[in-house]
Amino acid sequence: MPSKRPVSPVRSKQGEGFPTRRAEPLRIVSIGGGTGLSTLLKGLKHYTPHVDQQPLSPPVEITAVVTVTDDGGSSGRLRREFDILPPGDIRNCMVALSEDEALLTKLFSYRFDSGRGLKGHSFGNLFLAVLTQITGDFSQAVRLSSEVLAIAGQIYPSTRGNVTLRARLENGEILEGETRISRSESPIRTIELQPADAEPMAETLQAIRRADLITMGPGSLFTSVIPNLLVKKIPAAIQRSPALKACFVNLMWQPGETTGMSAADHVAAIHRHAGRRLVNYAVVNTEPISDTILMRYARQRAMQVANDYDRLQALGVDVVSLPLLMPGEKARHNPERIARVAVELAKKGRRRILERAKQS
Repeated sequence: MPSKRPVSPVRSKQGEGFPTRRAEPLRIVSIGGGTGLSTLLKGLKHYTPHVDQQPLSPPVEITAVVTVTDDGGSSGRLRREFDILPPGDIRNCMVALSEDEALLTKLFSYRFDSGRGLKGHSFGNLFLAVLTQITGDFSQAVRLSSEVLAIAGQIYPSTRGNVTLRARLENGEILEGETRISRSESPIRTIELQPADAEPMAETLQAIRRADLITMGPGSLFTSVIPNLLVKKIPAAIQRSPALKACFVNLMWQPGETTGMSAADHVAAIHRHAGRRLVNYAVVNTEPISDTILMRYARQRAMQVANDYDRLQALGVDVVSLPLLMPGEKARHNPERIARVAVELAKKGRRRILERAKQS
């Protein structure tokens, strides 16, 4: 069993412990969606040779697996009008993995504030929609767009299937659609995909098999993280992978979606929906959140996620507890800090893989 108190990732000198795979990159597969996944990717890109002139040795190879269940806003409109997968979360990941000051990044993030049929759309979403129409394949459109932005990693939709979310609430109600689910006031009992037999991309399964670290979160638990784990074959692939698996726990409740849920509740929900135990590490914040920020969130019926270490221990999960808060008026993860945690866990995962290889 893991120790009762939180532990920090094992830190090592660059390149130490990699005698047989020294030149190979550390492979991190990040699963999620929304702003949470983008925050982690924004920090991780600085460990790749694409962005930094002196990257980590070995450098980091990033693969993002992104949920495609969004049915609101610009993404929802394009999904309904053109019968394509929702591009919003994918676009956010592309922007996060590209140079922050690059003109194309600003272009992809640009949102029209006027114009009949254009108001509310982002240029990046429209660009992906057009490329999908030209190529006839959304994943191909994502690949070509990534090349245009010269992003520091690979981005795959969790499935090519046109899927929707269905939630069963504690009050017995059944809701369909991510937008309606995210606004629910009753706690969510279970979430499921429709249709349930959606297949993942072969590239996603290959990335999971070769990973040193697989991350889940931060981000909306039931509408960004777990939907990826409902795609056929993905949970089993994660379980079989020799990589370490880490859940980056949210800082605050998401009203209506994770109200009242602790850190252990987040992990338990992942295990319950995946149908198996996946998480080795829970990454939690220890930095105090100011009373001013907490009061602002309290007015929206949101409180800080509790770090219940004993329950995490009972789930067989080790804890990485560090100050992870981004300065500002909102409770947000610091991209640099959570990326540093991810890289250290990837190093630990690589060492564990090598040690097991020696013993076999």
